[in-house]
Amino acid sequence: MTDSDGPASFKLAYVPGVTPTKWVRVWNERLPRVRLTLIPVTAAEAADVVRAGEADAGLVRLPIDRTGLSAIPLYTETTVVVVPKDHVVTAAEEVTLADLADDFILHPLDDILGWEELPGEPAFERPATTAAAIELVAAGAGLLVVPQSLARLHHRKDLTYRPLSDAPESQVALTWPETETTDLMEQFIGIVRGRTVNSSRERPPTPPKAKRQDTKKQDPRKKAAAGRRQPAKRGKPRGR
Repeated sequence: MTDSDGPASFKLAYVPGVTPTKWVRVWNERLPRVRLTLIPVTAAEAADVVRAGEADAGLVRLPIDRTGLSAIPLYTETTVVVVPKDHVVTAAEEVTLADLADDFILHPLDDILGWEELPGEPAFERPATTAAAIELVAAGAGLLVVPQSLARLHHRKDLTYRPLSDAPESQVALTWPETETTDLMEQFIGIVRGRTVNSSRERPPTPPKAKRQDTKKQDPRKKAAAGRRQPAKRGKPRGR
């Protein structure tokens, strides 16, 4: 995005748990004159913020309403269960949904995992946010299943987490208005895809180098013709 009365700028929305730090660092190295502004948004509002033009692009969690948007999936997160440190599941390095069958499972209103059927026993209430659900886990009211980045974001010393091998997963994607793939947008796409500063999808292939003729080698036919034209060697004249 370019302001007519100011320098070029690029606005990037991002949802909780997603850390754009490494991409921002590369952006600042490659485009130091273009200000990159980070806009924290909730997972529910992220797509609408980009669609409305309030951000040039967004780091979102799929699925989203893709109407009017382009999207590139970036990576899939590990799903974990957040538990008190003295919970029985901490004895294992990885657990399954069946291991949670007898536990109360909290299901916050901002949950982003696509459950077909919730595991365990339903909790008595649905907390409004993941942050509120974390507090309830600490209070012993139940367990919480979230992407690993959210467990790290809301880390507490009295809680820990374990990977869930058979739970739904969260996929993070980069999205932007499909009719506005600007040069700056292309730059950011290249950064998140790990392209080097010299790489380009548009760069034509390097043409093969022409073979250099070896001037030392001579056509055999020319060599033979030259041999015929040379005068015969004469011997030393005999004395009379």
